[in-house]
Amino acid sequence: MQASRMLLLSPLPPSISRMGLFGSSPSLAFTKPKSPRSPKITAMTKEDTDAGGNGTVEKAGIAGGLISTPVIAWSLFTLKTTGCGLPPGPGGSIGALEGVSYLVVVGIVGWSIYTKAKTGSGLPNGPFGLLGAVEGLSYLAVVAIVVVFGLQYVEQGYIPGPLPADQCFG
Repeated sequence: MQASRMLLLSPLPPSISRMGLFGSSPSLAFTKPKSPRSPKITAMTKEDTDAGGNGTVEKAGIAGGLISTPVIAWSLFTLKTTGCGLPPGPGGSIGALEGVSYLVVVGIVGWSIYTKAKTGSGLPNGPFGLLGAVEGLSYLAVVAIVVVFGLQYVEQGYIPGPLPADQCFG
């Protein structure tokens, strides 16, 4: 009896005294006091640049790939339909663009393979996912090159060289 009298006469806890005259339900009155929030620690790092992924190299790869893959598609279509690559063009500019495009695509695929071997994943997506798209298009271009060159060799018996020859532009 003495213990119950002491409980009744003890001052109210702050959570009950805040309830006021028409307080909320008793189950909400005895809530656990909030502990001070522990500080959240967030770590932010710079973009991974180990694989040559700085902005300038990525943008150059995007620009080169977006120009090179359509040129290669045009070149392969021309090779398949005529048996020869693109014509040299004025001052050899179209032929040079064709040759540089093949080198750019091989470079992007080599960069991708190097990055995959070093990090376990391919190239970063880049801005708007364009570098990832260029990487995929470059792999498709390499597959198309192998297929069309193989068909050219089987049907014509030769693959045109990098320089204009008499059999094509003589």
